[in-house]
Amino acid sequence: MADRTLDASGLRCPMPLLKTKLELNSMSPGQELEVIATDAGSARDIPAFLELSSHELVRTSEQGGCFTFVIKCGG
Repeated sequence: MADRTLDASGLRCPMPLLKTKLELNSMSPGQELEVIATDAGSARDIPAFLELSSHELVRTSEQGGCFTFVIKCGG
């Protein structure tokens, strides 16, 4: 179970990514953030951002055009 959930459903690129960054900045290392997005660009943008950051993508899934990401906040 994630520590926080960010529902970015209905938001267009780049808002899901920007809101994800802001949420992670307010979290402590080791906490988990669940992000829910409906913008298909998120499936590309969020993992690409995480590869360049200290955060870790724990898991991702897609069901019916709804993308879910669980991210562990890095140090």
